[in-house]
Amino acid sequence: MTLYDALVGPFAEFAFMRRALVGSLALSLGAAPIGVFLMLRRMSLTGDAMAHAILPGAAVGFLVAGLSLPAMTLGGLVAGVSVALLTGLVARTTVLKEDAALASFYLLSLALGVTLVSLKGSNVDLLHVLFGSVLALDDQAMLLLAGVASVTLVALALIYRPLVLECVDPGFLRSVSRAGGPVHFIFLGLVVLNLVAGFQALGTLLAVGVMMLPAAAARFWSNALTPMFAVAILVASLASVAGLLVSYHFDLPTGPAIILSAGVLYLVSVAVGWSGGVLWRLAPPRHHRAA
Repeated sequence: MTLYDALVGPFAEFAFMRRALVGSLALSLGAAPIGVFLMLRRMSLTGDAMAHAILPGAAVGFLVAGLSLPAMTLGGLVAGVSVALLTGLVARTTVLKEDAALASFYLLSLALGVTLVSLKGSNVDLLHVLFGSVLALDDQAMLLLAGVASVTLVALALIYRPLVLECVDPGFLRSVSRAGGPVHFIFLGLVVLNLVAGFQALGTLLAVGVMMLPAAAARFWSNALTPMFAVAILVASLASVAGLLVSYHFDLPTGPAIILSAGVLYLVSVAVGWSGGVLWRLAPPRHHRAA
């Protein structure tokens, strides 16, 4: 097998591989920067919880219309936004902290979603909802992924300054502006939107992987925000390409292959990343002689 056959041939020969590649790259472009902000705001597990939160809405859409992209997307959006609002309400009106409230709602959502899908669908339908079907992206799914990536990048550009300030010093932002609350909810909306888009390709259980693993890997290559965005998008894109190729050549499930590829890149970054990687921390410090 030549290098062309191994790396380029699958995409040149098969339209479904090209669609999967374009869809995965679009998802990487929008989800990776969101993951960086989640990491900086110490909300990494929030993405995982919200990924589970969209499951009941997607399940209701499935019960109503089957494997219909518009119905499942709308259901997922409604469920995700509802859980975010309910979490904020419980955290502000009771003694329960936001992380505990979110954990409670996401566990309920996961159990409810799996139960709803199981009521009507087969095990194949359940696997499709939980783990996605990136090799079966149609025109509607492609437009959704591209649209969500575009909306995400534009929205992040518009709220960039207050969002960064909220990550660094939320107290100062509250003292000089009332934008903190609206920006927080806009950001949560973007998280839900990208998880719903990722759900179409990777399923509810893996969508958060392409969001958080590249962001975590990027932290080991730069301390500056802009390079971190670039590295996260690059890692997510490389993981998408590698996962698709591994899935094609070794007949593995595509979604998990993409996330495992991102995990490998994360472990490499942990080991050799020059901004806090293990090898750089273990390297002996250089001593300079006086002239």
